[in-house]
Amino acid sequence: MGLSVSIIIPTRERPDYLAVALASLAGQAREAGAELIVVDDGANEETRTVAGRFEARYVSLGAPRGLNAARNAGIEAATGELLAFVDDDVEVHPGWLAALISAAAADPGAGVLTGPIVARLEGRARRTCGREGPPITYAEPGGGDRDVTRAWGANMAIRRSAIEEIGLFDPHRHVWSGDEEEWEERHLRAGGRIRFVAAAGLDHRRAPRDARLSALMRVAVVRGREARDYDEENGRAPTLAAELRVLGGCIWHTLRRGCENGPVMAAHSFGRLMRARQRGHDSPRGDPRDDFLSGESGTVGGRRDLLRAAQDAALGARGAWQLARVRRAARRLGPRRVLVLSVVREHNRATYERAVENLRSSRACEVVALERAPGDAGKFANLNLLAEQAMLDAFDWLVVMDDDVELPPAFLDPFIQLAERFGLVLAAPAHRMRSHAGWPLTRRQWGSVVRETAFIEIGPITALARETFADLLPFPREAGMGWGLDAHWAWLARERGWRVGIVDLLAVAHLSAPAASAYAREEAVTAARAFLAEHPYLPVSESQRTLAVHRRCA
Repeated sequence: MGLSVSIIIPTRERPDYLAVALASLAGQAREAGAELIVVDDGANEETRTVAGRFEARYVSLGAPRGLNAARNAGIEAATGELLAFVDDDVEVHPGWLAALISAAAADPGAGVLTGPIVARLEGRARRTCGREGPPITYAEPGGGDRDVTRAWGANMAIRRSAIEEIGLFDPHRHVWSGDEEEWEERHLRAGGRIRFVAAAGLDHRRAPRDARLSALMRVAVVRGREARDYDEENGRAPTLAAELRVLGGCIWHTLRRGCENGPVMAAHSFGRLMRARQRGHDSPRGDPRDDFLSGESGTVGGRRDLLRAAQDAALGARGAWQLARVRRAARRLGPRRVLVLSVVREHNRATYERAVENLRSSRACEVVALERAPGDAGKFANLNLLAEQAMLDAFDWLVVMDDDVELPPAFLDPFIQLAERFGLVLAAPAHRMRSHAGWPLTRRQWGSVVRETAFIEIGPITALARETFADLLPFPREAGMGWGLDAHWAWLARERGWRVGIVDLLAVAHLSAPAASAYAREEAVTAARAFLAEHPYLPVSESQRTLAVHRRCA
């Protein structure tokens, strides 16, 4: 009896790509008696329909949880001894599966098998100099069958016995860089082998829309940021000066050679450089216990405020048509009950009352707003007292709002609509460019509707979905003003598989006073150190990550 095989295709909202991949796989799967499994990192009806068209088993995660979570779900659903993973944007070559099965039978000691990945950019011809490889993942076919140290996830088959020995993929890696590499490093350290099979080739596609230079550059920036994160985790990140030299080299290559790969390489380098620069600012200074602090004041003002205001105007204009669509969709939002808790100081009462009036203008949400004066208690002790007055189980969302935040018009309905549309259970609006914000991650980004992140700040406005109440409420009284609590929340979100994110389309302003100006910073830091000594948390090196950027609100 031959080796049983399961072909696993993780996918997310790309039914057109998936259809091409399945069309190339279905015949080979039937011939080999292999099962086809499509794992939807979400719940997309078009994806389900495409899978059914090619008689593939459909597995849905319900909400996006990341590539490695989808791979793990595929492993759990599969019955084969050989698990062949491909991405949804490939088209396998004739004989691909037969070559993998033959190589697995001939070399039982190889725990992982891989093959050539040929980059295929569709649409117009691109002008390149030939000195650099394609701007998407590829693996050269030359050299014949041989042992290698790396297999790309687009073309990777793993024996089930290797999974049983090494364990599953790390589901906390929601990003492109290091997703399968971390598992492969564990496999190699345990004495495993990776075998390159020259006949098991496939094409790695980019449809014409995604092969445009602007699209490739956008993706390259994100890949660069995540590549820098992965290098830092593994202690092999180059210096900021070295990153800058590489960026300069990419720009010079573009100008000298007239090569269209140059701008994509420069975008990747720019992403790395920006992440390195951010890490440089965010790195804790002095006391190593303070790895939960951003390292930036985030205070705005001065002559650059005109520029910041202009940036906000440009960002608002660019997102206006998307926001109009979201507002229309929000009209169909079913009834939601929203509890708003605030600690209000009298000198900010006018700002607070404007914000509450804004929230109560909602057409879809029933808003209950409770307030309390600070008194002698800390912020979260006061919030607990307010929460005790309400029947929390009766509410869909809890919103914690500072008394000095300025909201965009008709804020609540589109905010809840976007949070639920993208499956966020912890959500916060972005800060405008002209807004006091302690974390660079929280400032609005160009072209983004919603960002999935590892972290959201505890203010100035934070929304918690009902499913988080059991874990997050009551708020820990020892958190004081809340410093460090968001780092603990980031750890909890990762452990629970919660989706966390920042809504860029609805940015708020925090302008009345800089963050932490109403209380003693050192007292807040001391309280945070004590709190985090007893609670697990993500340090800034792990928490300040953008996991995905959604530029469309389908």
